[in-house]
Amino acid sequence: MNLAVNKSDSLGIAASTLCLIHCIATPFLFALNTQIINLGPWWSSIDLVFLLISALAIYKSGTTVTKKWITNLLWISWSVLLFIIVNEKIEWLPIPEAAVYVPSVSLILLHFYSRKYCQCATNECCIK
Repeated sequence: MNLAVNKSDSLGIAASTLCLIHCIATPFLFALNTQIINLGPWWSSIDLVFLLISALAIYKSGTTVTKKWITNLLWISWSVLLFIIVNEKIEWLPIPEAAVYVPSVSLILLHFYSRKYCQCATNECCIK
């Protein structure tokens, strides 16, 4: 059981970290877009892939944690990240670009916490 928790939390950490790197790199790469490299629409859709992977990791982690509040915080952070990314694409509200860093870092830290402190030793302790 611990292996499954570690894998899903590790996947969540990796996806959130890559998402954070993607968000940090995007302004710089778009500044270079016309001069050095050609970024197509695939670059701006990578964040949706990270969101999907992150949702799967949260779902799996949520089925194997001993503390339900950690799952709730993971989903809240993910929902905020989803809202910010969707808002960025369709421009509902004027939200600063840096706002995306807060839920991304929150997801990373929460997955680390879950991996270290919320593991089930047996199937009986896990939330179904």
